[in-house]
Amino acid sequence: MQNWLNRVFKLEENNTTLRTEMLGGTTTFMTMSYIIFFQPAVLSASGMDQGAVMVATCISSALATLLMGLLAKYPIALAPAVGHNIFFAVIVCGTMGYSWQVALGAVFISGSVFVLLSLAGAWGKLVSAVPDSLKYAIAVGIGFMISFVGMEYCGLVVDTPGVLVGIGDLTSKPVILALFGVMLTAVLMVLKVRGAILIGILATAFLGIPLGVVRYNGILAAPPSISPTFFKLDIIGAFQTGLISVVFVFFFLDLFDTVGTLIGVSSQAGFLKKGKLPRANKAMFADAVGTVSGALLGTSTVTSYIESATGIAQGARTGLANIFTSFFFLIALFFSPLAEMIGGDYVYNDMILRPVIAPPLIIVGFLMIKTITRIKWADLTEGLPAFLTVIVIPMTLSITEGIAFGFISYSILKLVSGKGKEVHWMIYLFAVLFILRYIIT
Repeated sequence: MQNWLNRVFKLEENNTTLRTEMLGGTTTFMTMSYIIFFQPAVLSASGMDQGAVMVATCISSALATLLMGLLAKYPIALAPAVGHNIFFAVIVCGTMGYSWQVALGAVFISGSVFVLLSLAGAWGKLVSAVPDSLKYAIAVGIGFMISFVGMEYCGLVVDTPGVLVGIGDLTSKPVILALFGVMLTAVLMVLKVRGAILIGILATAFLGIPLGVVRYNGILAAPPSISPTFFKLDIIGAFQTGLISVVFVFFFLDLFDTVGTLIGVSSQAGFLKKGKLPRANKAMFADAVGTVSGALLGTSTVTSYIESATGIAQGARTGLANIFTSFFFLIALFFSPLAEMIGGDYVYNDMILRPVIAPPLIIVGFLMIKTITRIKWADLTEGLPAFLTVIVIPMTLSITEGIAFGFISYSILKLVSGKGKEVHWMIYLFAVLFILRYIIT
């Protein structure tokens, strides 16, 4: 078995082991397990059955994550995207008034287009076309965003009138629990303890039980039925109702969230080779299949998760880690109470917090910003677009917006400085598309 795994995933070549990949895959799952419960809560606003959505979320995440591991060989997990699900439920179904069946049809169409373009080999060229300064900036921006989200999840930073954000209540239980998790994880990392991030997550969760922050609701539970959403999408309805703009938005968000995550996480892990991501088209294909299968099962757009950076920080370097992450998504169907203990919510002062997964996000954010030293800050045509990318991603909590500001400013500055030929035509194309998107919307 060890020899077979080494041949398939090239463990020795990637300087990793079965144990390390298992720790990495487990850490990634625990960090993103909140989506199992968050997704049903969001989509239920559109009238979808919560239990069916939970099952669809687990199965589609397991399938897409497994494909990423087997085809692209990267330890990057996938699941329904936060933000996309809100656009699905609140905007498309709520504000625009379409049924969730038609919205699923729109997701299916956008995913199908994604699949076709992946098979055509388009995405590898796009990743290669992104200049190095923006590649590093995307990684740094995601790092800041991850840490910022982690601080929000524990209430360390809170909504503050007049200044947007401010310091939270440092004496509150969720903040104290999260700071404990951060310090414990940091100490274990300094002492070079293997599995430091995973140990930190588990220790934080168990300490949260007596504090009343983490709810223990048991271990086993029977999976709900998926029948209320299984194959209930309305593809024809999506065409007939003229949802071209909605399909475009689903596609656009999926494309650049995925590209941004792949570039950011790959920069951290050292997967980029001379600015190119090997097997990029296979990675995008796995992402696209996840979206299509998710729509068929009954959930919104599936995409690559930045939380995969926690598993990579734990040492994961191959697709073998994804095998373990996929396994846990399927096991979660039966162990949902235990998974909920890790990714569950805690309400404090009307804030919905997730203090157990806050510490690994804060730590991984630190690990991801190290590529900031590789940006050519002295060259304004490189440094300023990189800065805009870095600052916009955490400030808007959107990878896509950060890439948009980076692409647009990079194209303009290179043109006016007489260096326009240094820019790949695809960057110009998407810069124009981003501008049109802002004008139209």
